[in-house]
Amino acid sequence: MQAKQMMLGLLTSAVLGGGVAVGGYKLLESEPGNVAQTTVASDPQVRYTSAMRSSAYAAPEGLNFVAAAAATTPAVVHVMTEYKAEPQQQSRMQMDPFLRQFFGDQFEGRQREPQGGGEGSGSGVIIAANGYIVTNNHVIDKASKITVVLDDKRKYDAELVGADPSTDLAVLKVKADNLPFIKYGNSDDVKVGQWVLAVGNPFNLNSTVTAGIISAKGRSIGILAKEQNGMGVESYIQTDAVVNPGNSGGALVNTNGDLIGINSAISSHTGSFEGYAFAVPSSIVSKVVDDLLKYKVVQRALLGVRIQEVDARLASEKKLNTLNGVYVQGLGEKSSAAAAGLKVGDIITDINGIPVNTASQLQEQVSRFRPGDKIKVNYLRGANKEATTATLYNASNTTAVVKELPAEAAITYEGAKITPVNARLQNLLGIEGGAQITGIKGSNFKETGMADGFIITRIDKNAVRKPGDVQAFLDEAKDNSGALVEGVYPDGRKAFYPIGRE
Repeated sequence: MQAKQMMLGLLTSAVLGGGVAVGGYKLLESEPGNVAQTTVASDPQVRYTSAMRSSAYAAPEGLNFVAAAAATTPAVVHVMTEYKAEPQQQSRMQMDPFLRQFFGDQFEGRQREPQGGGEGSGSGVIIAANGYIVTNNHVIDKASKITVVLDDKRKYDAELVGADPSTDLAVLKVKADNLPFIKYGNSDDVKVGQWVLAVGNPFNLNSTVTAGIISAKGRSIGILAKEQNGMGVESYIQTDAVVNPGNSGGALVNTNGDLIGINSAISSHTGSFEGYAFAVPSSIVSKVVDDLLKYKVVQRALLGVRIQEVDARLASEKKLNTLNGVYVQGLGEKSSAAAAGLKVGDIITDINGIPVNTASQLQEQVSRFRPGDKIKVNYLRGANKEATTATLYNASNTTAVVKELPAEAAITYEGAKITPVNARLQNLLGIEGGAQITGIKGSNFKETGMADGFIITRIDKNAVRKPGDVQAFLDEAKDNSGALVEGVYPDGRKAFYPIGRE
């Protein structure tokens, strides 16, 4: 009996065990159609692979660049420039012997012939639907022709509205409406470590987008300060987004597609990207653009101080109680700073509540304003915290708005009309200044051989910048042995004319 019970128990256990095994297998078995299979494809281009499934990956908030790229690339343009040939000195043997007979060897090597010429390329950002575009000054500087190509391949000739070398910004205008444009973002709000996109045309590769983070703010790299005799404004946004030649003038945007900077420079030993790029913050861009559109010239406000950044060495030397702020080394006698009561030895800690610990940070804050604007300056004098309100001045130590410099007035001299040369023609011919002469047939210049339209660029050794120079230099030459007039015609032909020789 016991043997029967044992056999029945073993049989029951076997049945239950088999059922558990089958049930477990069924639970683990994939549903039909989802079984992973390894197949051999007859097409040699298809790899051996497991069956793949599509998966919708949702990027964490703030890390999806698709929307920002789609919003900004149509509004970033390719700026293409053309340049007239630079003059190059000729050899002595090419000088006209007739001129040497009268004027000796002092003019040898002066005669020039155009050599070369060339093209350039950069980027720009449409900031208004009616065709206003911001770019870098160095992208269009001295260009004889500027062409803008949109992302959709439309092409326009562009007019230079105005430029500001001190910030390396320029404004262009094309005759078009309903263009895509980018809205300004607030560069003050961006944070170090924040994701950004650089959009431009590096190496003529249109509509290129790269991503990176903001590496630093308020960065000065010494480019504009050197070129603008210390008046350059540098307070760049530094980023590790890849920027190369051709990106200059392009957009730096946040993940919302807002314009927070204009890409302007790279730090490189090779001329190409090596890790860091620099953009003019939108806080400066918007002010410069507004000035150029309203006044044709940037309204530069000055506090009128010479400053030094506070470091451990200066703090020890001057027995300062802080390492923050900027130290006032000197100030103009009639400057805004002097009128506000600042003195040598003060430490400026903030402007309008914004801390300033470097020269570039102070410069950026002041550059946002125009002459006549008031700013609040907090500073330390010894151990005491002080505050004052400074009314900013222009370079002439007044609060007047600077008007666009008027063109030099035309004059009538010896019966001929002499007029200034417009900037576009100067760029076209590769000259600086000059004076154009017309009405020659009825003037005392009719025997010289000049033709109407001739542009005088030099008289003897004197460069001619404006019409008045022609009268001054030729009047002076009357008391001497005559003069040699050098210049160029609008079609680029160089010419020399002796005047005052019998």
